[in-house]
Amino acid sequence: MNEKLFTVRLSEDGGAVEIIDQTLLPNTIKYLRLEKAEDIWEAIFSLRVRGAPAIGVAAGFGMYVLAQQISDEDYDAFLGEMERIGAYLDSSRPTAVNLSFAVKRMLAVVHNHTGLVKSQLLPLLKAECMAVYNEDRAMCRAISENGLTLVKNGDGILTHCNAGALAATEYGTGLGTLLLGKELGYEFKVFTDETRPLLQGARLTSFELNHAGIDVTLICDNAASLLMKQGKINACFVGCDRVAANGDTANKIGTRSVAVNAKYHGVPFYVFCPSSTIDFSCRSGDDIVIEERSGDEIKTMFFEKPVAEAEVKCFNPAFDVTDAELITAIITEKGIARYPYTESLAKLFL
Repeated sequence: MNEKLFTVRLSEDGGAVEIIDQTLLPNTIKYLRLEKAEDIWEAIFSLRVRGAPAIGVAAGFGMYVLAQQISDEDYDAFLGEMERIGAYLDSSRPTAVNLSFAVKRMLAVVHNHTGLVKSQLLPLLKAECMAVYNEDRAMCRAISENGLTLVKNGDGILTHCNAGALAATEYGTGLGTLLLGKELGYEFKVFTDETRPLLQGARLTSFELNHAGIDVTLICDNAASLLMKQGKINACFVGCDRVAANGDTANKIGTRSVAVNAKYHGVPFYVFCPSSTIDFSCRSGDDIVIEERSGDEIKTMFFEKPVAEAEVKCFNPAFDVTDAELITAIITEKGIARYPYTESLAKLFL
């Protein structure tokens, strides 16, 4: 199909964040123009824009868009309102570190230019949000190139959730190697698990790979182990929402199960990770806050009728934490880290 899509960008007039509404994919391709704080917050919370890098970019653009709407020119009043806006946007998703990372960067622009008035700060804020965007594009390309050193033409790849261009700005992280590889002539056989309960694999990854002309087969989540036993999987590719200093990695629920199966079957399990997703202040996965979401996502979403009775309790964590020992390598824009990650990640980034 080879159709080029965009995930998140600043509108041409600079007055809105523009996103593709991922809740409508794959059946409807619709772009939204977000101008109000409530709309930006809702888009992040409701996963209209999702994926740690894309959330960060959206937050950076959102801070700039909302900064223009602040009525007071005075520095102190402007700073106070920016801090309020930042805290509000940051509350939309607690696990993805890129969100708070981008908000902090935008606030740092104001903090570092004490005494300037709004009209003087706005160009600086625009430059900063564009820097977040352009850095993400460069990061995606570098991660994708590094990932290509780990695979060969014809490999069978298992993916979980969605970590492609829909989760970032260009190429993405976990799918970037596949998308870049396709452009360079590689042929992969990709098995994409559905990724319950929100079906990001079915709705988004298979959609994205299909549009890129990549051979993709959709599977149920619990079919992955069988394919590994049959020798059809040469590597597992996943993204991440937060990586602790020791390499423990939070990603979409079910990632840990893939990693355990991969370890048992001797299949490499690769985490694709931008530096903005590494949280060195977080010592281990035990310190990562796991977002819990509504049970309706399990019982009613995507179903014509509820699949369980209303009084049945649900446990619906959005993420799980994959132990560092289960991860073959963490692929970053600065290079490839291997266990023990306390040493290898620090060597790359600190």
